Amino acid sequence: MSDDASMNENNRHAGRLAASGWLIILLSAGGIALPLVDPANGALVIGGMLVVAGVIELAAATVRHQTRLLAMFAGVITILAGLLFATDPATHFLSTLTIIMGWLFVRSLILAASALLERGSARRWTALSAATDFILSAALAIGFSISTLVVALFGATEDLVTSFAWVLAISFIATGTLLLELAGCARAEDV
Repeated sequence: MSDDASMNENNRHAGRLAASGWLIILLSAGGIALPLVDPANGALVIGGMLVVAGVIELAAATVRHQTRLLAMFAGVITILAGLLFATDPATHFLSTLTIIMGWLFVRSLILAASALLERGSARRWTALSAATDFILSAALAIGFSISTLVVALFGATEDLVTSFAWVLAISFIATGTLLLELAGCARAEDV
């Protein structure tokens, strides 16, 4: 492949990664606005956001080379978590916590494995995204026992829903930022 053709392909890949990153960052605004959603529709909204984020992540993964399969797996996990949310008729706040904790934990493991295969700044940003998801999962796990008591006594309070919304938004921002960094790397070389 000629240098011009390679550069054009890298630019196309970079454009796709950047667009994906910005779209996921825009989705984070939906996470921040989650407390404004009617609780009866909350699971459907969260499920939809996760499915959309997973599809975007899956599309971005197709232009990656070294970590394509792991990146695609992370997208599939996000889609599955979203479908679980959207289709579970008995979703309550506690089961959503369990789903999100599991999703964040599994994503953190996938991203950590992916970071081992990356180079340069892509490695740092992938590791940072993995650490972010792991810390968010751990924070939810630690707060889970407290949440159990609060929800059992008072129902899903606005503060708990707001905290949950911020967790979702932070994970989306970390993923979007990772994709933006990978776009920069793609312009310089093959990711």
